[in-house]
Order: sequence, then structure tokens, then C-alpha cells
Amino acid sequence: MQNKPLDTSEISIASAAEISTEKTGYLDQEFRLFHIKDQTKRTFAYHYHDFHKVIIFLSGKAAYHIEGKSYYLKPWDILLVNRHAIHKPEIDFSVPYERFVLWIRDDLAQTDLLRCFQKAIDRSFNLIRLDSGTQEKLKQLLYELEAALKDEKFGSDLLGTALFTQFMVYVNRIFLEKQYIYDTRSYSSDSQIEELLRYINHNLTEDLSIETLARKYYLSKYHMMRKFKEETGYTIHNYIVSKRLLLARTQIAEGTPVLKAAQLSGFSDYTTFSRAYKKQFGSAPSQLQ
Repeated sequence: MQNKPLDTSEISIASAAEISTEKTGYLDQEFRLFHIKDQTKRTFAYHYHDFHKVIIFLSGKAAYHIEGKSYYLKPWDILLVNRHAIHKPEIDFSVPYERFVLWIRDDLAQTDLLRCFQKAIDRSFNLIRLDSGTQEKLKQLLYELEAALKDEKFGSDLLGTALFTQFMVYVNRIFLEKQYIYDTRSYSSDSQIEELLRYINHNLTEDLSIETLARKYYLSKYHMMRKFKEETGYTIHNYIVSKRLLLARTQIAEGTPVLKAAQLSGFSDYTTFSRAYKKQFGSAPSQLQ
């Protein structure tokens, strides 16, 4: 199937796909490229995807909130939004907002190309800001990729895949080797909430009650709950349940029996797990298996 970017008639459809409060978007190819420019005022909610996303900001006024960190974008900044990361853009639509967006499946054949997303999780950092020389190189490559995916000549699919691979190789090299401009003014976060998020995501099977977390970080329960909601858009309880459910669904899809997947994801009671799973995903966990 030809992996075409969006033309003008499809722009509103692609943009609308980013507005759900939960899972958004569906990807049936290894990757898709979108080139979107719009100025339609709307509010974006926190959401997640079942695929990885690379955002290349071209122009406008935009900030991106990803797992408790806010990034303030400059033209040709690159954001790595890993699969299941809770995120939302904050756009000033007084000027047009233009960006390239790559959707990349988690089961990409060349799995090494996904290493940058895992590293973004490990570092709790998602931004790549380029020097002018590297910026020009990736800019040219992206426009070549866009042109190849629109082309219907012999081998255009192969060329598009090759250019995508080349782009992601460069992105991985830059990010893994920290060959980007690190500017503390390019992002902000609450250090306590950032540490709390990191702990939750690395200890989903442990006791994550409000009382336990508050004691661990020497915080008032109510202050912690309020700050967490401000920084992530989720209550602590809903965030933990969502992350555990996503982990369970991944394990079930990989062949783990449902009961074991529930236990391995931090659920001690199967009835609670099954009810929460149906509410979040709209079907029983056994249907996925």
C-alpha cells in the first residue's frame, strides 16, 4: 500500500484525530507521514497512541505537554512521543500551525529505529533541537521523503521506505549520542511530579496508593494530588490504572494469558481489572487474545 502523506483535502481529518481524551489514531502501515498546516481554533485534550510519533515543528506558536514536562517549540524542533505517552499540544491559533508528523508502529521491522523512543522514556526528555547544519540536512531529507511518498513512479514505495529509514537513523544518532542543543529554557517541569511519574512508570506492579506515594516523597496527599492533576491532566489513580491497563494489553497481545497479564500489571483482583479494561478499551481482555 502506498504510504502517502496528507493532501490539503485531508488536513482537517488528520487534525481531528489528535483531539480525543484517550487513545487516538489508527495505524495499519509501518509508518505514515503527515504534513499539516492549519489555523482552526480548538482545544486539545490529553491523549495517547498505540504507536510512536515524531513531531517536526515547522512554524507557529506551540508548546507540547508530555508526561509532566512542557516543551516550548522553535522551528524545526523535533519531539519524540513514545507509544502510550500521555500528551497534548497547546497551540496559539492566531498564526498558522505547520508541522510534519510521523506515525510509527511499535512492531516496526527495523526495531533498532525505535531505540530513541525508549531512550526518551529513560531520560524523561523528548526534545531534539538541532544546529543549523543538521537542521538543513534533515529538512532536505523530509521533503524528499514527502515527495517520494506522493510519487507513483516505479520503486516509489521502496524509495520512501529507504528515506524514512535514513531519517530515523539520523534521529537516533542525534538523540542517543546527545548531539542536540540542550537549552534549559526550552522546557519546564515540576521536579517532584517528574520524579513521581518516573517512579510510577518503573514500579507499576508495586503498592502505588496515594498514602504510600505521599510518604515516599514527603508530600501532603492533597498537594501531591492537585499538582499531579495540573501537570498531567490525570488524577494519580486514573493515571496508574491507565498505565497498568496499557501494560496488560501489550502483554496479552504478545501471548501472555489474561489472568497472568493482569497480575503482572499490578492488578490483584481480576474482576476490577476486567471492568476497568472494558471501560478503557471497549471490549473484554479475552477478545484481544
